Amino acid sequence: MKLFLNILKYVFVLFLTVVMSGPILTAILGSIRTSGEVYSNPFALPKNGIQWENYTFILTNPDFWRQVANSTYITVTATVMTVIISSFLAFIFARVDFRGREIWFNILMLGMLFPLSVAILPVFIQLMNLKLLDSFWGVILPMVTFATPGNTVILRNFFTAIPQELEDASYIDGCSTFGFFRYILFPMARPSIAAVATLVVVASWNEFFLPLLVLNDPNKWPLPLGIMQFQGQFGTDYGKVLAFITLLIIPSVIFYIFAEKYIVTGLTGGELKG
Repeated sequence: MKLFLNILKYVFVLFLTVVMSGPILTAILGSIRTSGEVYSNPFALPKNGIQWENYTFILTNPDFWRQVANSTYITVTATVMTVIISSFLAFIFARVDFRGREIWFNILMLGMLFPLSVAILPVFIQLMNLKLLDSFWGVILPMVTFATPGNTVILRNFFTAIPQELEDASYIDGCSTFGFFRYILFPMARPSIAAVATLVVVASWNEFFLPLLVLNDPNKWPLPLGIMQFQGQFGTDYGKVLAFITLLIIPSVIFYIFAEKYIVTGLTGGELKG
């Protein structure tokens, strides 16, 4: 019975792996084949040799590199701001005792109940009133706002688990409240910080809806909008379109692979258990 359950478990995991990796493998295979091959059989190997021209065509296009720079700027800025703001909020709600702390924390957590797609109309109106439409900050600030509540919860759980004796010892050694956060708590929270940063990087890099709503100038478009523009120009050339999609996917996949261990330890508080 145990052997059967183990086999069933591995079969189930293999099935999920194939299903979840199917779109990525389809994009990669299609990006190195001709449009005719993609159209005839999306899952087959190249019959006429690897079509590297699909990639060279995109990599020699200045629009692509401008979109890479736009995506990088949006992603890095949103990630840094989210990590800093979430860290400060988590520290305040975890280690600073003040009247109404739990009430204010619950108010902050209400942000987790409303995804950006639900609140997009008031967000758009507010950005319009602040004259942030068609600017990078009109994309970055809503990203940070809607990412902060969930990431604050992740970091607060870690900060709460730090023994009180460690904080008392730091005060005896002359640390202030901010000094305890800066020199002791923040370095100890590296796994959780890395987990938060990874989640924000992946979400910001692949964000499509918000830039589509805010950015009108094609020179400010990130890669997800660049794919839309590229597909409009070369929609029948499946090889080139899939090559563009692959170039968008690869950074997120590579980053996630290298950061996966930090996500696991960060979300489970693994460093405190050692």
